[in-house]
Amino acid sequence: MSIGLLLLLIIVGSPVNADGPVCPPTPSNKLSRAHFPEGFLFGTATAAYQVEGAVNETCRGPSVWDIYCKKYPEKCNGDNGTQAVEFFYRYKEDVQLMKNLNTDAFRLSISWTRIFPRIIPFVTVFHWDTPQSLENEYGGFLSANIVKDFREYAEYVFQEYGGKVKHWITFNEPWVFAHAGYDVGKKAPGRCSPYAKERTVKGECLGGRSGYEAYLVSHNLLNAHAEAVEAFRQCEKCKGGKIGIAHSPAWFEPHDFKDAQNGATVDHIVGHRLPKFTTEQKAKLRNSADFVGINYYTSTFSNHMEKPNHAELRFKQDSLVEWKDKNINEVSIGSKPATAELAVYSRGFRKVLKYVKDKYANPEIIIMENGYGEKLGDNDTVAVGTADYNRETYLKRHLLSMYEAICEDKVNVTGYFVWSLLDNFEWQEGFKTRFGLYYIDFKNNLTRHEKVSGKYYREFLSQGVRPSAIKKDEL
Repeated sequence: MSIGLLLLLIIVGSPVNADGPVCPPTPSNKLSRAHFPEGFLFGTATAAYQVEGAVNETCRGPSVWDIYCKKYPEKCNGDNGTQAVEFFYRYKEDVQLMKNLNTDAFRLSISWTRIFPRIIPFVTVFHWDTPQSLENEYGGFLSANIVKDFREYAEYVFQEYGGKVKHWITFNEPWVFAHAGYDVGKKAPGRCSPYAKERTVKGECLGGRSGYEAYLVSHNLLNAHAEAVEAFRQCEKCKGGKIGIAHSPAWFEPHDFKDAQNGATVDHIVGHRLPKFTTEQKAKLRNSADFVGINYYTSTFSNHMEKPNHAELRFKQDSLVEWKDKNINEVSIGSKPATAELAVYSRGFRKVLKYVKDKYANPEIIIMENGYGEKLGDNDTVAVGTADYNRETYLKRHLLSMYEAICEDKVNVTGYFVWSLLDNFEWQEGFKTRFGLYYIDFKNNLTRHEKVSGKYYREFLSQGVRPSAIKKDEL
């Protein structure tokens, strides 16, 4: 399993009814919304920094990504932030796109402050865009000072929107944020040791210490999460709401079809590099999630690392697991079309969900992201980009795997969000990698075009009863 899921160990809530969700009869025709449990939520997702732009407008202030891309445009695939200034600030159009898709819910970041009519908002408080002012002042998430500031920020947004927004996520993909930002330097703020430079986008680190900082950042992330959850549960406006955290596990298949046993503990491997939690911090972390968010994209093979390089410490190496594209027989995991960003392995999706159920006492799970990225290169045109049959196939396979996890394995999954509603800024990949159900024509006034995958998702959701019709409310 993914290192990221280790973070769940002490924050998941109490187990739910072991009988599992109630599903309609097994589908005899093509899968649709109608085959999922009553009240199951379907939606799409975006993140503020990736779709809103407006980096130089109002009082927003720069984030670490603004400075990172402006100062080192080569690390953001050539974009220096100017293209993002006018990017996707179209509230009414986005609501209409979601209505066209028949979606129930929409996942967004808090800096997108509007509340969507008849669409259930799932708000992520932090999606990697640390204010640059805090980075300058004390190092951002490298400092314990961030815990108090994050709680104050969370308290403010809970008070502002807690009466209307009832579903919250504290942090998006804390493992990726810590690993990519502070161990290999692939994402802002781009920190790593010099020996890790070959693992960065353009082969250089912007300061840092691999094998150390990622643990410190993870420690502060967890404490900030616990403080935000405590603030949420003390918020009167927020009563009746739920709060969780979104992790991003890949599934690991054995490289040589044998289970490599390793008796070493994290404490033994990491030693003094691992920050310690106080008794009070541990108490706040326990049961600090009403649901677990899962972002699933791909899987990989794993092999026990026999000889780790102790002279070049790394967060990922400390797991004593090597990630492999192929197994011992040189067979790739799943399939990978020529333009695909990641390998497609939908069986890994079902296995991740069952693992979380079995390992963590069957918590409520919401799939906060699931999607297919592709790079079209010189063939990136509206005609080619909207004919995304590989993405349609990806969604079909993963929705089926999720159905099997829910209705056969009795995993308590209650919602699913496609990443993403729109093609957007994909961090260090810039605008070259597309994940959207809608094609954005960057060469023609950012016009939007529904893709084959968007049409499929709309048809999938047109069958069955929406939760709003069941609950008889305005959501």
